[in-house]
Amino acid sequence: MSSPRPARVAALSILSNTFVFFMKLIVGIFTGSVAVISEAIHTSLDLMASIIAFFSVRISSKPPDRDHPYGHGKFENVAGTIETLLIFVAGIWIIYESVQKLFVPSPIKMPMLAVIAMLVGAAINIVVGKKVQKVGHEYRSVAMTSNALHLLTDVYASIGVAVSLVIVSLTDFYILDPLIGIAIAIYIMREAYFLGKESFLPLLDTRLTKEEEEKVHNIIATYEREFIEYHDFRTRRSGPEEYVDFHLVVPSNMNVETAHELCDRIENDIKKVLHSPTIFIHIEPEHERLLHHPPKKKKRRGES
Repeated sequence: MSSPRPARVAALSILSNTFVFFMKLIVGIFTGSVAVISEAIHTSLDLMASIIAFFSVRISSKPPDRDHPYGHGKFENVAGTIETLLIFVAGIWIIYESVQKLFVPSPIKMPMLAVIAMLVGAAINIVVGKKVQKVGHEYRSVAMTSNALHLLTDVYASIGVAVSLVIVSLTDFYILDPLIGIAIAIYIMREAYFLGKESFLPLLDTRLTKEEEEKVHNIIATYEREFIEYHDFRTRRSGPEEYVDFHLVVPSNMNVETAHELCDRIENDIKKVLHSPTIFIHIEPEHERLLHHPPKKKKRRGES
């Protein structure tokens, strides 16, 4: 992954979140709305997520070095996992504050000011969030994608708060303010759960998706007339990068140059269907395979 564009977009989200956070916090304190203050806390996490994303994309884009021979891709997964934990912490805090206000409801001063702040924040975040989301998908960046999720969930939450404040201003139904705060908390915690799975599982070297692996299998199958079989097929993901390795059994009379050229063609085709793959193909001559692994059945799909 090349870092300049993702880093610039992450920097943009830092600036936008800083502005939106202080706007919501000031308006929330002035109006006394727990929903607006909750949204400010939500946005503060968006700000932290943007900062984490900014540094993680810069680190993960570095080439492999002596201490990290497989690259720095997992820094993004660590960042995404941290962001998820932050969302859960925020959700618990918002629920606590909202429950407190359920028992002691209080009027909101100038609710329409809070409505304007929520709508301005939503407008800013939907523009920046869509941009971050686009770059995150383009570069397969977990940190950027999670940052976009922060921003876009904030849009929905801000609009929900704005609507509730309009209702409160028209009906004086002040208990609606903390109820909306609880609803926001549950929503963002639900989103955090799915984000956490996406961020954390690659740290455990989980395989690529079935769809991605199927694409690789189909490519290898197009060359089946040129090899005997393949086995020990493995995949894993590290940040935006994919890793694929397998053993390819070729006829014993195939020379090194031909085998190498076959591997090059397979690798080039795999690179067309994956984002940023690193591919390792171990060549085995047929007689070596037969010596150590007597055949039970002919395999074409990468089973061991």
